[in-house]
Amino acid sequence: MQDSNLPGTELLKTVLEPLLDDFQYWFTRSRNLLESEQLSFMSDQEQSALLLRVKQAQNELNTAKMLFSATDGQVGLDMATLMPWHQLVTECWNVAMRFREAREV
Repeated sequence: MQDSNLPGTELLKTVLEPLLDDFQYWFTRSRNLLESEQLSFMSDQEQSALLLRVKQAQNELNTAKMLFSATDGQVGLDMATLMPWHQLVTECWNVAMRFREAREV
């Protein structure tokens, strides 16, 4: 069994835990927008598909957070897992920006 005071474990807790919280925050905001607004610049199918991807990412994120918590921060995540989430958050930011711009016109 590993010592939970190892620098690697502390680094994971310091970096990964807030990152996971950020993903959770942005996925929740994105989901709320997609569920509550009709986006004029997206078809219903595009909006539904994006919402489905956000929900799937939230489920994956919740699983990762549970595993991270259950192992007391001793389990990291592969970049292959994080990068699609980052790309999805970026896509959602762009949608939110377009939504704000459309409301200002």
